[in-house]
Amino acid sequence: MKTKQGGSGARRRANRDKRLCHYGGFFAKTKLATGDKEKRTSFRTRGGSAKTATDSVVWANLSVKGVTKKVRIKNVLLCPANRHYARENIIIKGALIETEEGKARVTSRPGQDGVVNASLVKE
Repeated sequence: MKTKQGGSGARRRANRDKRLCHYGGFFAKTKLATGDKEKRTSFRTRGGSAKTATDSVVWANLSVKGVTKKVRIKNVLLCPANRHYARENIIIKGALIETEEGKARVTSRPGQDGVVNASLVKE
């Protein structure tokens, strides 16, 4: 990134410091659970509200033609954000997962919503 310079070539002083509110949050790293236990943690957000992060997940809410079913997640097939996430079974928004009903695309953010919502993909 190029820094701003004045007409004399001297560098300008920043008009403000970094703020704590501008820092990014943590990465929840929602993984596919090996057993039947799901694990969630809640954390405080700006303004005092709370969000729920899913640490490990077994089930997904699958939407098929307007009907929602609770199905078991078998595997993470593909993750467009990072190819290593599929290998580690990390579930994020946009990931392609294998369920009991077939392939599905994750539409929620499990690290911030506390649940995995998905819609069935036509094969």
